Amino acid sequence: MLTKTKIYLSSPHMGGSEQKFVNQAFDTNWIAPLGPNVDGFENDIKNYLGGNNEVAALSSGTAAIHLALQLLGVSKGDEVLCQSFTFSASANPIVYQGATPIFIDSESDTWNMSPDLLEIAIKDRIEKFKKPKAIIAVHLYGMPYKAKEINEISEKYDIPVIEDSAEALGSTYFNRACGTLADLGILSFNGNKIITTSGGGALITKNLELKNKAVFLSTQARDQAPHYEHSSIGFNYRMSNVLAGIGRGQMEVIDDRVKARRANYEYYKANLSKFDTIEFVEEPQGFFSNRWITCIKTNSFNTREAIRLALLEDDIESRPLWKPMHMQPVFKESLSYTDGTSERLFNNGLCLPSGSNLTENDLERILNAIIKTLNK
Repeated sequence: MLTKTKIYLSSPHMGGSEQKFVNQAFDTNWIAPLGPNVDGFENDIKNYLGGNNEVAALSSGTAAIHLALQLLGVSKGDEVLCQSFTFSASANPIVYQGATPIFIDSESDTWNMSPDLLEIAIKDRIEKFKKPKAIIAVHLYGMPYKAKEINEISEKYDIPVIEDSAEALGSTYFNRACGTLADLGILSFNGNKIITTSGGGALITKNLELKNKAVFLSTQARDQAPHYEHSSIGFNYRMSNVLAGIGRGQMEVIDDRVKARRANYEYYKANLSKFDTIEFVEEPQGFFSNRWITCIKTNSFNTREAIRLALLEDDIESRPLWKPMHMQPVFKESLSYTDGTSERLFNNGLCLPSGSNLTENDLERILNAIIKTLNK
């Protein structure tokens, strides 16, 4: 009896060359957290992003956000404005620093941080407390946020932006690579991302001095001395040479991965747009999404759950959209500036399987399960 294989939401997809770079690490005994693959991976990312950017390869995207906050001098007593509709890794490092997150709701065009609510929050915090120290904006599911509007507000109030591009490698905003649109950018190479190093991330900056400081802090802040000397608190956040080797192989196929993810989106859209209970988030003019995850917004919580449970019954993984940070138990006491947008998206939205290794049969199986449910 044939059994169906599980279809995952976004599984790793190797390209073929990863093993070559990993073998080089083993053959040369570069198993330590530094080595030629780390330098090579950083250069591969730098060249892919274009422009005058510096890259520090790190252990995770979370580590990159934490170091970005460090570089901006965020500390106890400070407030950081953070997109509410995101994964908790965008917000947790604020707490690591002893600072306070202030959550900002989304706008409905891209599902990302609302510039209007951002400015309302800044004015209110300046009036009632003090000027926030930083802004963390997220390119959700690969869709660029409204960078022009966010950057104008950043400049107006002199508050730097940390660009959380964890989900958006391969996305562009008016032909500029996501990750390079703000003061500091971050990437993630977690196992479910568009390319992976198993676990890993990167910090992006246009300032070589800041890159060097990030590398210093990420290697336990060891001062120049023949012995172990430390005048700063550091972290064990550097990427290993072995994992960087996986990343080098993945960078060779990133264009194919973006193409495949976008093809998944087009397939779903072409076959589901006829249902008035289903909506897709479109790309505004000048926005190019890698479509890391294809998401749908349904007309109700009940419709969303019916689809999710039908897929689950067929051993197909799907997931509700991110539960906003201002709704999370851990942040229930945090201040937020909201208008209900992200709550509606969470209640009615669903992430569909979007791996670049999905087959035609996989997509047909997913589609059939959804259409069967919608036709009931």
